[in-house]
Amino acid sequence: MCLSSILHFKEAPRRVNTQIRPYENMELTMANKHKSAFTLVEVLLSLAILGMLMAAVAVAFDASVKNYQANEGIYRAVNTGRQTLLRITNDVRTAENVLKLGVPGGDPPTHLTLRNADGNDITYVYSTTDDTVNGLEKNTLYLFTEGGMKYKLCENISSMTFNRTTEPVRNVRIKMKITDPDSGVTQTLVAAAVVRRNLGD
Repeated sequence: MCLSSILHFKEAPRRVNTQIRPYENMELTMANKHKSAFTLVEVLLSLAILGMLMAAVAVAFDASVKNYQANEGIYRAVNTGRQTLLRITNDVRTAENVLKLGVPGGDPPTHLTLRNADGNDITYVYSTTDDTVNGLEKNTLYLFTEGGMKYKLCENISSMTFNRTTEPVRNVRIKMKITDPDSGVTQTLVAAAVVRRNLGD
């Protein structure tokens, strides 16, 4: 054999068996499945935790909605009550005189009669009962004018009183309790006013 033949001689490549036996392929597949999947216990546990979290969120949301509705109702009621007290105190300050507090035999006084700057008498009446004869509703404050007109000023009043400090009347103190009919929340409002035209007496 010549030298050139020896130099150009190459060893034949070895054949590597790349075939995987069937049982080995099955073992690899099962191993991959176990690595990427959840067990039934893990799924059930996750669902239970998710259910508890959703229940807690639902309870918190429901409480938030009820709290908002309760606050909204009492806010409207208190706002109406404050506007009513503002009107009464303005009438007291500018009145010629306070003619009467309450009604004969009435205790506590729930009526207030003023003579305004125009010389007309006006009366605030808090109705504690339903009066079908006079068209009055329970727990409602009305304003009656000298001409016989009647105005409904405020509803849902659980109690209301008019008190004075001296005679002749120089100061009128008004106490009102407002109750929200939906939530049952009660708020007390108090106001006072001085009859300015009596200050020089």
